Amino acid sequence: MRAVVQRTTGASVTVEGAIVGEIGRGLVVFLGIEEGDTEQDMLYICDKVTGLRVFDDANEIPNLSVADICGSVLLVSQFTLCADARKGKRPSYIKAARPEQAIPLYEAALAKISETVPVQHGVFQANMQVRLVNDGPHTILLDSKKMF
Repeated sequence: MRAVVQRTTGASVTVEGAIVGEIGRGLVVFLGIEEGDTEQDMLYICDKVTGLRVFDDANEIPNLSVADICGSVLLVSQFTLCADARKGKRPSYIKAARPEQAIPLYEAALAKISETVPVQHGVFQANMQVRLVNDGPHTILLDSKKMF
């Protein structure tokens, strides 16, 4: 399971012209679920997301988590994070989990994160437009297999 986490001052996701999820200060998390990912992978990613100390404290040092600042998370499914672009010019998405495996893990991630902070989300398998202000910019890559 892979995630791209971006610190934001505000973000939204739109489907068919309607905003379906919107947050103020917090984290935008793009989540890619790979074939073979398990609940353990999901728990690892969720724990990292809610615990990452990427927000500044009173001394302007990133010591605070999204929970510490009473922020929110916008979780967006993104199978393209599972792409393999090492060969040729067309990425292969063969490692991305099929919807019957990915949807339950995505929904479990929503539930797990919402235990700690408010969470908004996109629509699984929809064509989404995501708008965000990347604060910093501050972007973190996570991989439950610890590849990076």
